[in-house]
Amino acid sequence: MAYWLCAARNGQEHDHIQRFDPRFWTVNFPRPMVASVVTTAPDALRLTCEFHHAGELAGLIWESEDRLDHPLHAYATDRDYSHTILSFRWRSGGITPLDAVHGPTLTIEGRDASGVARSWYVRLWNYAEGSPEDARVTLPFSALQSGFALPGEPVHPHNIDRMFISLVPPGYVPASADPLARRADGWVELSAITCDGAHAMLEIGESMLPEHGEQIATAYDDCFNQTPARLIRQIRQLGYRGRVVHYAGMSHYFRLEPLGGGHYVSLAGGALNDACAAWHRAFAEEAQAAGFEIIWSLSYELFDVHCWNDWKQRAYDGAPAQTGWEPPSALLSPAHPGAMSYLRQVAAAFVQIAQAAGLPVRFQIGEPWWWVTPGSFAPCLYDDAAKAAFGGDPPVIADMRAPLDEAQKGLLDQAGARLAASTAALAQAVRDAAGGEAEVLLLAFTPTILDGQMPEIERANLPVGWAWPAFDRLQLEDYDWLTAGAEARRRAAYAHVDARLGYPINLQDYFAGFVLSAEDAPVYWARIDAALDEARSRGVTQRFVWALPQIARDGYTRLAPPPADQREDHMQNFDDVSYPLTLGTDASASPEFSTSVLVTASGHERRTAQWADARLRFDVGPGIRSESELATLLGFFRARHGPARGFRLTDPFDLSSNGTTGAPTPADQLLGLGDGETTRFALVKRYGEEPEPQVRRITRPRSGTVRVSVGGQETAGFTLDPLGFVVLDDAPAAEEEVRAGFLFDVPVRFAEDRLEISAAGFAAGQAPSVPLIEIREAA
Repeated sequence: MAYWLCAARNGQEHDHIQRFDPRFWTVNFPRPMVASVVTTAPDALRLTCEFHHAGELAGLIWESEDRLDHPLHAYATDRDYSHTILSFRWRSGGITPLDAVHGPTLTIEGRDASGVARSWYVRLWNYAEGSPEDARVTLPFSALQSGFALPGEPVHPHNIDRMFISLVPPGYVPASADPLARRADGWVELSAITCDGAHAMLEIGESMLPEHGEQIATAYDDCFNQTPARLIRQIRQLGYRGRVVHYAGMSHYFRLEPLGGGHYVSLAGGALNDACAAWHRAFAEEAQAAGFEIIWSLSYELFDVHCWNDWKQRAYDGAPAQTGWEPPSALLSPAHPGAMSYLRQVAAAFVQIAQAAGLPVRFQIGEPWWWVTPGSFAPCLYDDAAKAAFGGDPPVIADMRAPLDEAQKGLLDQAGARLAASTAALAQAVRDAAGGEAEVLLLAFTPTILDGQMPEIERANLPVGWAWPAFDRLQLEDYDWLTAGAEARRRAAYAHVDARLGYPINLQDYFAGFVLSAEDAPVYWARIDAALDEARSRGVTQRFVWALPQIARDGYTRLAPPPADQREDHMQNFDDVSYPLTLGTDASASPEFSTSVLVTASGHERRTAQWADARLRFDVGPGIRSESELATLLGFFRARHGPARGFRLTDPFDLSSNGTTGAPTPADQLLGLGDGETTRFALVKRYGEEPEPQVRRITRPRSGTVRVSVGGQETAGFTLDPLGFVVLDDAPAAEEEVRAGFLFDVPVRFAEDRLEISAAGFAAGQAPSVPLIEIREAA
């Protein structure tokens, strides 16, 4: 399906919003405190926060440049606030009030009249009317003054990058790391927000893309700083519908309790902190109003610094299971009763939020596994709870790549059974919390659980206890292989999971993504988009793009398919049949290029080749020798609806990879060089040598004639995909040559809507003209 990486809006639909629209404020804060912002009305927002240290500060932020939305839907950048007036009602509780020494302050970051970067600090109390916790605040930017008291230093309003209102706990001590005597819970409401004067309105993208059949995934860790209204607006306007997979994350949802100078996850006062609960209630309500269903996702992963030490999986040497993120997260032991009970209570809290919003309960158990330490390949099966569950003194596995004896394999089987039992208990907890009406899904990451270097790891991480019907749906993701072009591994994994777990294809979902680095966007998004099409062709009805922040960053825009009767893919407008008549010696073939030739006044020429490859034209009329052949031609023409549908034609002058008509050999044509991952190579034929060969894509090979070699050795370990792609069973090593030989046909169509044949002329030996033209196929 077509897609687009949009870098900027260029003529697409737009509208206008009031500057300081509540949907587009964000929040930020240091760990371990938490905060969230939600909209409560078209002109109002509410911020909820929890403070744990005396020096923590939250910022309620307005950016002059929209860095978070997709380019089609971002608001326009305007750094000039001169003669702009922002006004709102302020209400707060549990934070330092407006009139205090460290009361809420508007920090403005920009440049002064000479262009030097600097900041100004505007005390809100100086522009407030009312009480310290309930006031009307009016901020005339051209008259604002920085400082604790007025008069102060004038603010330069013409070149502002961003501004934020700082919020601190009672007893705030700047830069202090001392813990508060008790957690401080605070809130702020801005209501009746208005913007008047110059620059009061901003242009904003308003393109509503048609539905394209795909769904989306995101995570609280990625979007905790934004309002739910902003996220749902963007998801809907990008054409996504149906379900939104929302990962609770591993770092912002939990409550904390202090212990020994640190803070650890806690159930005191509820499983979710107030900021998280407020945000997710608003998210569920926005989703329900927009017609979306949420699949709530929870993994066996927690931010390491806040995870209880005995909850963590550990390797044989005691090293904790930690991800490569910075700072790292820890993996919870499926054998630890406390850790698993904690997850069940978190899941129940999200179920209650879904039901309160009137949403059906859909819950994903996301990538539950026993961690394998990167580099050493040591499985983390040896935390105290796991060792006790495995008999007290389980055999040591130091490296999953090494050959394993029966005792070690037995340990992996026990680990798999324990993992399956823990996920079953979590699934049951969801169903119990929902009163029985719940859909529970399991997400598995095949590049890790089916890592070819560790052939036995599936015993632990793809347990047979997950087999259908343990879960309502099975979800698979393989983005490491997908973005690396490892097509053979992806396909082998589908077949292996099907055989091991047995979920019908209509009960399988697919996740495509993700693009960690923006520099990889052009290559990776092409593969992700193609993977969505491939999953659809396999019969996967629920497909998700992971994840929204990267979609917005790179401008990934999935376009809706045309109506079925207008689709221009090879399945719709090409009949994979051959022209039914043998071409006579009088038939003609004419390769043509398109070249722009500019003749200058001096007679010199400037020539520009507009096509990279020649296009063939044929006239097959002279090959017709009898009335029966003429009847065959007429029938074939009618069946193709004239030029409406393509077909195969054997070019008698050029039909082989070996010269023009020679028998194919596996070394005929270079398809590419191995890189250790790529398995999919396009068939090509090269013409000429100097200064460089002209490369022709071959999209209609004759399947039984294709021969392939890797590193000079012929191989039968490949499959032939539509449109002339060879997919190897194993990825060639770096710099190994992949070559192929084949016979091929040319995809053509009738060139005209009318076929003129004169009976008198044909009887007199006059050959009819039957022009054909080569089709450029999307390869």
